[in-house]
Amino acid sequence: MLALHSQVAVLFEGDGDMAQFASLAEKLGIPLAQAPAFGDTPFFLTWREGALKLLDRELLKKGGLTIDIAPRSGEQRSYPAPKEGAFAQAIGRKTKTVVDATTGWAQDSLCLFRMGYDMTCIERSPIMAQLIADAFARLTHESWVQKLALAPPRLLHGNAIEVLQHLDTAPDCIYLDPMFPPKRKKSALSKKSMTLLHELVGEDLDKERLFEAALSATGRRVVIKSPDYAPPLGGRPSESFAGKLLRFDVYFKP
Repeated sequence: MLALHSQVAVLFEGDGDMAQFASLAEKLGIPLAQAPAFGDTPFFLTWREGALKLLDRELLKKGGLTIDIAPRSGEQRSYPAPKEGAFAQAIGRKTKTVVDATTGWAQDSLCLFRMGYDMTCIERSPIMAQLIADAFARLTHESWVQKLALAPPRLLHGNAIEVLQHLDTAPDCIYLDPMFPPKRKKSALSKKSMTLLHELVGEDLDKERLFEAALSATGRRVVIKSPDYAPPLGGRPSESFAGKLLRFDVYFKP
């Protein structure tokens, strides 16, 4: 069981159909809590404002954390968005199909989806997978998605090392964004979302094996997102594109 899974409960706050909350708790194998009797559970999943959210006790009176499906600051809102910058250069202009094997909060996956790539997402945390599934369901109700009759990214739940071995077809690109140890033990720039993600999935101690699995499963290339201070995960890359504080290393399939 993943690190945070056993510390999460589904929280019913009195609004909505309680059966929906109970069904989610049963599916995840976690308790169902009812406000105001929170028990000792430090983290909660609940629906607020039409979105599934992850909260801790500090966030109970705030909005909670959810997967934002809106374009990030600086992104164009047209579809498909221009394939510009280090990220798009690394993925490749001729690339059509991309598998994000470390989806997390799905911001990179959604960015690539808005660029027009055919996206498949893999997530090993069952709790994160539920948050992602909720986000992709909300995405289908966006006016531009409906107008263009677009399907949201596909979501596969499981350990990517194993899932990659059973893909129906080899994608043009497999994208990896593994968690690297922070440069400093404590950083004022640390975000709550990344802290919770780290607790949800634990350390990426198997990222070298994941890279090997990705290189074996890809049709053309593997792209690894790394902080600028980290050494290349797969040794010397075929190409590398630098962004602000980040680097995208590209490895072509032999």
